[in-house]
Amino acid sequence: MERESMDFDVAIVGAGPAGLAAAIRLRQLAVERGREVSVCVLEKGSEVGAHILSGAVLDPRALDELIPDWKDKGAPLNAPVAQEKFLFLTAKGSFGVPVALMPEQFKNHGNYIVSLGNVCRWLAEQAEGLGAEIYPGFAAAEVLYDDTGRVRGVATGDMGVAKDGTRKDGYQPGMELHAKYTLFAEGCRGSLTKTLMERFALGEGADPQTYGIGLKELWRLDPAQHRPGLVLHTAGWPMDGKTWGGSFIYHLEDNQAAVGFVVGLDYRNPHLSPFDEFQRFKTHPKIRSMLAGGERIAYGARALNEGGLQSIPKLVFPGGLLVGCAAGFLNVPKIKGSHNAMKSGMLAAETLFEAFAAGDEGYGVLEAYPEKLSGSWVYEELGKARNFRPAFAKLGLWGGMLFGGAELKLLGGRAPWTLHHRHPDHACLRPAAEMPRIDYPKPDGIVSFDRNSSVFLSNTNHEEDQPVHLQLKDPAVPVEHNLALYDAPEQRYCPAGVYEILRDEDGANPRLQINAQNCVHCKTCDIKDPRQNINWVTPEGGGGPNYPNM
Repeated sequence: MERESMDFDVAIVGAGPAGLAAAIRLRQLAVERGREVSVCVLEKGSEVGAHILSGAVLDPRALDELIPDWKDKGAPLNAPVAQEKFLFLTAKGSFGVPVALMPEQFKNHGNYIVSLGNVCRWLAEQAEGLGAEIYPGFAAAEVLYDDTGRVRGVATGDMGVAKDGTRKDGYQPGMELHAKYTLFAEGCRGSLTKTLMERFALGEGADPQTYGIGLKELWRLDPAQHRPGLVLHTAGWPMDGKTWGGSFIYHLEDNQAAVGFVVGLDYRNPHLSPFDEFQRFKTHPKIRSMLAGGERIAYGARALNEGGLQSIPKLVFPGGLLVGCAAGFLNVPKIKGSHNAMKSGMLAAETLFEAFAAGDEGYGVLEAYPEKLSGSWVYEELGKARNFRPAFAKLGLWGGMLFGGAELKLLGGRAPWTLHHRHPDHACLRPAAEMPRIDYPKPDGIVSFDRNSSVFLSNTNHEEDQPVHLQLKDPAVPVEHNLALYDAPEQRYCPAGVYEILRDEDGANPRLQINAQNCVHCKTCDIKDPRQNINWVTPEGGGGPNYPNM
């Protein structure tokens, strides 16, 4: 069966903040200037927002520029930040740092605590109201190229393919979307973006990207513990002084709070489990008392880019552009990236519209886009923050906090030096025999929980009879290399129990089992596997988590 095709001026892969901001800005310009520009947005989640997970405290700077009357239009920014706290935790106690003494990038005055999924659902409504076409449940699975090697669009994945590769009843081939230009807004570690990085050598001249895994739960708190608008961050316990990590607790409206933990994926100890560190964090007396009488109502996880300015790749190539977290615009000390992602989408849209107005039919490389970005407040902000994350990698918790905080506070981020990320995260693991084992307490079912009950709350669902979307380049590596040298770290770095080492009753014949139906699409395995042997590709469209309010 041949694939059908549709033609657009612009195809956008991913209905996150960057992709939707690009769609809105393109259609705004088309309406204002009386020039038709057709825009299509593909989203692999079952609905817009289904796969969106972020803390999230939103800096409204980009939104103010994109939709100045967002309040009148009912944007779901309902919890302005009212109070901020920063704590260093020890195993039994804590001490606070006055927010007034901290650099400006740490502060949240004028920001809003939001569900980023709900913000994206609202942005999608604005985009569709302006004439953009949005197709949720259709995963872009393949980049299409013309005879010259230029990107000419994407194809969605086939539907109705069995695990053995045969076609089931109801099989439907994917759809091709042809476009003059394609924007890749897949978010962190996008599966198509990864292929583009390799094909066009987009990472040349940039530092390796470094990542974190963010784990998040949504809690309904006892009203006596709820502080609307409170933003709380912690550092220290349970992380050791050489492992990047920390927590966030954001109090939304309706007695809800977002409770989360981030662990840098450049960690060295293969016995470490980010999921279990998160559960252990909640047992701290300071945190347990806040959650007492509350109820956990949602769970999810997602990788995030932490490399900053040094790790941003080349953003343009024949027929396409990278926007948002596909490129990596997170400001690490600010702990925010959505405003930068949106601004990158807006600047990409303005570049595209100017090119179309000048008669461009899609055969150029739009160098004006990175030029616009380099002259924007996005690069100014990231430039000031550039040394914070690599300082921690070099100096550890206390040295990194003192160095990074002092540079931001005293020099405004304008130091005459730039620190660099030297190694990709997967190269940072040490052999299991050289690192201490970690004894994680059993979950109590009150504030700490197991993986299975957590995945249940993520509403994750995949059609079971489909090809496994977690592909092993070499099936022997998990046992012969990962198990032998690192004690199978995939069992621990995955926050959803996807990877298990099974053995016979006598303990012999170890083998890796992949429970792909549990996958919450965090991409951690694709990042942290020591041999880069796991390749995450899109499952059948609509599969994965269904986050209701994350």
